[in-house]
Parts: sequence; structure tokens; C-alpha cells
Amino acid sequence: MDERRDELIEAALQLFSTRPPEDVSIDDVAAAAGASRALVYHYFGGKYELYLAALGNAAHKLSVLLEPPTEGSPIDRLRVSLERYFDFVESHAAGFTALLRGGPADRSGEVGEIVDGIRQLLLGRILTAMDVEIPTPILRITLRSWMASVETAGLDWLENRDVARSELERLLVDQLIVLLHVAGQHTADISDLYDRLAEAELGPAAG
Repeated sequence: MDERRDELIEAALQLFSTRPPEDVSIDDVAAAAGASRALVYHYFGGKYELYLAALGNAAHKLSVLLEPPTEGSPIDRLRVSLERYFDFVESHAAGFTALLRGGPADRSGEVGEIVDGIRQLLLGRILTAMDVEIPTPILRITLRSWMASVETAGLDWLENRDVARSELERLLVDQLIVLLHVAGQHTADISDLYDRLAEAELGPAAG
């Protein structure tokens, strides 16, 4: 029973990743899964419930992969988290695309809660990697701006795949370091954080 439900969710993710939800019908999902219309309604009640289940499934898979590493320097832990993030992007392309397709302007209600929940989870993972409990406003804004870049980079990479994934991951880590360096010119706490990260990465001689 659950296996059939999972098949319907997977079919829905594939469709929602390439078309707006309003353009996907229950019949489309049933046909893609080789199931009956009645079976889709049996499990989900309607298209909106199916959409929520599909997004929730994708979000759960990503949250499991983003469990924070416990060893290494803050930047090393961040690299591991980013690598796991792109593991999800590559292995669950439909789920990732469906989760983020359309952007925050189209997110509201329960759908918005799922997407925002993932973003809050990712922010928490980054803060954990940096050994920061509560971010200051400028640090929060800086990290959320970087997270938006990571999401955009993931979608672009899936569409084009003209950059090696490992190179893209290194680029994104370097971009975060630069963003922290710039933000550190505006507030002392981020300057201290940047110095601490640089020292952990390069040793006491790094300045």
C-alpha cells in the first residue's frame, strides 16, 4: 500500500518539477504512475493534498541529508553540508525543483510553511557549522542571501550542468567567505567570526 502511495508521490514530483501545480491534473498524475484516478483520490483526497505530500516528501529527504556533521573545522563542516545538499539536488532533481520552483512570491499557506521550514533548517545547519547560536541581524541577512544563491545555483546546475559539481560547491563556499568578509566591515561580531573561521581554516598566521 505505502509503496503505491510513494509511486504516486514520485510521479507527482516529476510533473510538478516541470509544470506549475495548476497545470497538473489528477489524471496526469494517475497516468504517469500507471494508476487509476480513484487510487489517487483514495490516498490524497485531491490535487492540493497530493501537492503537499509531494513537497513534504522532498523536504523530508533533504532534512535527513542535512543532518550536521560533527567533525572538522567550521568550513569543513559547511563543505560537507553543501556536498550533502547537492547530493539531494542531483539524486532527487524532481523533488528539489518542485520544492523551489516559482520562488517565494508564489509560496503561501501550508506550501510556504514547507519551503520556509527547509530554509530555516538550512540556516540552522549553517549556524551550527559556524558554532553560532543566535545570529545578529546582519549575519542572518548575509546567510539568507547566500542561501538564495545556493538555491539558484542548484536550479541552474540542474538545467545546464556545464560546471563540474565539485567546482560549483567550492565556488559557493568561497562566495560565503567573501560575503562574510564584506559583512564584517559593517559589524564587529561578523569580523570576529570571519577571523575565527579563517584561523580555523588556514591556521593562526591567517589574518
